[in-house]
Amino acid sequence: MDALLERGTASIPRTLGLCILLMLPVMLLAVWGFRLSGFGAGALYFVVWWTVLFAVLPFRAAPDGSEVVVPGQDLGAPHKPQMRRKAVWTTLVSDVVFIIAVAAFPLAGL
Repeated sequence: MDALLERGTASIPRTLGLCILLMLPVMLLAVWGFRLSGFGAGALYFVVWWTVLFAVLPFRAAPDGSEVVVPGQDLGAPHKPQMRRKAVWTTLVSDVVFIIAVAAFPLAGL
């Protein structure tokens, strides 16, 4: 899994493509399986993705002691933030949260 994640996040276009490939089946399930509109499913996924991103950002951001501090840099900023890897993890977690939210809509009468 780690090698696949490394290859998938080797560049920004690859990361974007991987995130889209992970998101499409969930969006199609929401539109066809749960009868959401395409715009509604996209808007809900957008909100869920950004909310989950802020939950995923702190993971593996702790300093390991080998950080190079640049003058003027915030001391709490990670040296290697691994944003492309976090984008993929955010997409995976968002898929689960999105499906749970969409499945709860009929129970709430929405």
